[in-house]
Amino acid sequence: MAEIFRIAINGPESTGKSQLAADLARHFGCAYVPEIAREYLHQLGRPYEEKDLLEIARLQIDAEEKLLQQKPPLLICDTSLLVIKIWSHFKYGRCHPWIETTEQTRKYSLHLLTDIDLPWEDDPLREHPGQRLELFSIYYRALLQKPEPFFLIRGEGEERLRSALVNIQKLKA
Repeated sequence: MAEIFRIAINGPESTGKSQLAADLARHFGCAYVPEIAREYLHQLGRPYEEKDLLEIARLQIDAEEKLLQQKPPLLICDTSLLVIKIWSHFKYGRCHPWIETTEQTRKYSLHLLTDIDLPWEDDPLREHPGQRLELFSIYYRALLQKPEPFFLIRGEGEERLRSALVNIQKLKA
């Protein structure tokens, strides 16, 4: 049986990760793993704390594993533990060891890094509109350290989707 082609979409806040994941899933006719943090934080009923990141990470992996059990040929992940790890370090100056270790062992066929070329969209769950360039640089450096390939995704709307599709085809060909 062929290995599942897994795509992780990473990047700072308000860079179109969720929209790109939905667009790719629609294009390929496949399932995708949504960002669990949004639902978790909406239901929390209080400001989140550092300990919540561990629960979000575990729920994110559980959701991904549930879809992987179905053995799809392609799985789009609207985030990865890299996002949670970077966020934890950025906000709290540290990261839970389970997140660190699990993030290092999770393998993806491809990472897509969403650029900060989209305008910031206010959202009560977003926190750092003035630090997107700094966060983008952290993501870029982290992805350079990974053994899997990554591509930078730019553009708005259909252009962003086309950018992702062109780069995915480079690897799948």
